[in-house]
Amino acid sequence: MNLGEKLIEIRKSVPYLKKENTGNQYAYVGSSQVLASVKSKMDELKVLLVPEVRDAKVSEKTETKKDGKFTITYFTELFMTMTWLDAENTTDKISVPWYAQGVDIAGEKGVGKALTYGEKYFMLKFFNIPTDKDDPDAFQLKHSDKIEEREIDIDKIFDEISDAFVKSISIVQLNGNGSKYKNSFPLFDEEKQKKLKNIFSLRMNDLMEQGVDK
Repeated sequence: MNLGEKLIEIRKSVPYLKKENTGNQYAYVGSSQVLASVKSKMDELKVLLVPEVRDAKVSEKTETKKDGKFTITYFTELFMTMTWLDAENTTDKISVPWYAQGVDIAGEKGVGKALTYGEKYFMLKFFNIPTDKDDPDAFQLKHSDKIEEREIDIDKIFDEISDAFVKSISIVQLNGNGSKYKNSFPLFDEEKQKKLKNIFSLRMNDLMEQGVDK
């Protein structure tokens, strides 16, 4: 089994992670949770992940409060290379450029936070691990519901625009509605866009024949 095949096996072993930690009123997947999910399979297949910091950048931002005191926030950026290595065949490796960042007030923890952040999100993104606060079935169902809900909303918007065009009582009002809703046109497919344009044109012709300018 080569390195690529081993990485696929690792990905298969973690189809989903539930958000268990909470902070700032939202749920999230912790770094230790992500690492624990892949570590046993990595050990079993003798796969190593070697992080390398190629470059680093630290910037400061000073904020003065109303009481005259100030705080300094340190923003650390790491430009990294994450290398997968097959311990059974060290010539078999896969290197991936990666970027990480960390924010800290004290300053000395910025690099550590960036490394932790970088490793966690590298694992999640490399292995395409979905993270949702519910179980996998609910994850699929919720996303299907969102798609259906979005389609319903788009239909409502389409009807709203159509009604606005048809009910325009003057050319000025019709042009105003055209400007008002023009940014919504990209929401629709080509067929719906043509229908709206036809409705607009027909109403414009009617108003011009009636001589209603204002």
